[in-house]
Amino acid sequence: MPSNSMKSSPPPSSNAPAYPLPGPSPSISVAPPVYPTESSPSPSPTDANSSSPSPAPPSGLRVGYYGYSCPNAESIVRAAVKSAVDANPGTGAGLIRLFFHDCFVQGCDASVLLNTTTSSADQSSPTERQSPPNLTLRGFEAIDAAKAALEAACPRTVSCADAVAFAARDATFFLSAGRVDFGVPAGRLDGRVSRAEEALANLPPPTAGVQALTDMFAAKGLDADDMVTLSGAHTVGRAHCSSFSDRIVPPNNSSSDDDAMNPALAASLGQQCNSSNGGGDPAVAQDLVTPNKLDSQYYWNVLNHDVLFASDAALLASNRTAAMVSDNAFTPGLWEDKFKRAMVKMGLVGVKTTSVEGEIRERCWMTNN
Repeated sequence: MPSNSMKSSPPPSSNAPAYPLPGPSPSISVAPPVYPTESSPSPSPTDANSSSPSPAPPSGLRVGYYGYSCPNAESIVRAAVKSAVDANPGTGAGLIRLFFHDCFVQGCDASVLLNTTTSSADQSSPTERQSPPNLTLRGFEAIDAAKAALEAACPRTVSCADAVAFAARDATFFLSAGRVDFGVPAGRLDGRVSRAEEALANLPPPTAGVQALTDMFAAKGLDADDMVTLSGAHTVGRAHCSSFSDRIVPPNNSSSDDDAMNPALAASLGQQCNSSNGGGDPAVAQDLVTPNKLDSQYYWNVLNHDVLFASDAALLASNRTAAMVSDNAFTPGLWEDKFKRAMVKMGLVGVKTTSVEGEIRERCWMTNN
């Protein structure tokens, strides 16, 4: 756990969250939250190539890969993402999550885009897209729009896997107001295999503890710092109540539990998630302070126990990961630079670069053969 000195920052400022539907103050005594000061703005992001080096990309991948074969490829994808994010910022969060879910299953090969009703590989078996963890994925329409524009400009040239990687980078750019931008090594091919059961086996659940998270990331060649850094993407997007409902009822929100949710937040979420308020499985913002801004606020939320998932709260269960959380919260600009490197590193997981392994799909939701 972080030391008490971690909570000795100045009093809360105007950044303090105003929880929706506030109820009576809980009887449980809760330590006051801590927030960053306004006096130390984060520096502008450095150039994509000036950060500490990421692992060398596999043979065949490089930044600017389409410079000759399709010079406007990245601009075409960025335009499609801008249109989607302007219409709904939630799509940006969805595109970042889509990239993560793609890379963790079969590698970064656009296998998450394949649809069982059109894939010729095995039409009777569900793909990753139909797996429970992926039923709430967003951003497919933005990828389809980008791919259609790419095919019009450069037929059968740009892979869906690269389009997903570009789109995730562009979503971070727009959601961070340009603070997070980086070069994406490209040259991936699209996979031909997609199995629903592999998504269940490879994607970390929202209930995962810190050791399980560390192990699942290590299996993809990502270390604990990558895991903590990429978890920061939970500063944007929404989560369905069913994924954290066990944390908003006593005793799971008791202040005696180090991983507990802030009782004030739990009370508010209890009202928002109440089935009598419209039924179904409502979705709520993961970050109530800056819900549509990609920033380091997530780490302040972790320190203040203002996170939804048990897997987010678990980052304080280890001294090592808790120190990383603290560093990302207290050091302006640190997380942004680390996030750029971690996204590039994740984008190298399990890539396919030979025709034996993959292809360039004409349509992202089905294989060519």
